[in-house]
Amino acid sequence: MIPSVSLLLILGTSLLVTRVAAVALEHTGLSRDAARFQARSAFTGAGFTTAEAEHVVSHPVRRRIIMWLMLVGNVGIVSAMAALLMSAIDLRSEQGVGVVLGVLVGGLALLVLLGTNPWVDRQMCRAIRWALCRWTDLDAEDYSRLLHLSDGYSVSKFSVSEGDWLAGRALHGASLTEEGILVLGVECPGGLFIGAPSADVEVRAGDEVLIYGQAEPVRELGTRATGPDGDRAHTRAVEARRERASLERRRAER
Repeated sequence: MIPSVSLLLILGTSLLVTRVAAVALEHTGLSRDAARFQARSAFTGAGFTTAEAEHVVSHPVRRRIIMWLMLVGNVGIVSAMAALLMSAIDLRSEQGVGVVLGVLVGGLALLVLLGTNPWVDRQMCRAIRWALCRWTDLDAEDYSRLLHLSDGYSVSKFSVSEGDWLAGRALHGASLTEEGILVLGVECPGGLFIGAPSADVEVRAGDEVLIYGQAEPVRELGTRATGPDGDRAHTRAVEARRERASLERRRAER
């Protein structure tokens, strides 16, 4: 019986460790899905080679989290295999197959329930965030939550090419704020990055523009062509933004 209980404790601890790491990665700016995938990948040693993984290891705080996950994961997997082997031997004990299998199946079902229940997930993440802020020096914020990325807003970066509506325009002339879009930064060829650019910064072909706003206007701006069609699209986007603002104001007054 003891090996079976040990196996369940190891699996439960592994679930908790990966959840803590995922929340910590979220605090560095990763989305929830990406943070959980990278945490499980590092813990199991799967080692997916993706651009996202390279982005994770290039960040010093994320790299430290991943390093500890890899270390704890190796210990956890070896311990789980040993406990699994001892559990197989435990099936032949005097307590009988039924009791041991009942403990294993019941414990695994409980872990699955705890790992997939939305209410449990919210409470666990809330407790983990409090603990990270209280007992660690993790100097980062949950940007996904702060920017309300789960509420229809998005942060996007797109390359400006010749023929794009934004090419050759100064930001004050583009009037993107009237569309509900904020330009967070402009990355020029050669690596120069202009953060929080002023209104007189001109966007040129070859630049990469980092923008924030509601998802649909952000996507449309990245494909908007130059000329009268682009100007009309800008006008429509401004009108749509005013309608959304009016609707949101009426909702808030109710």
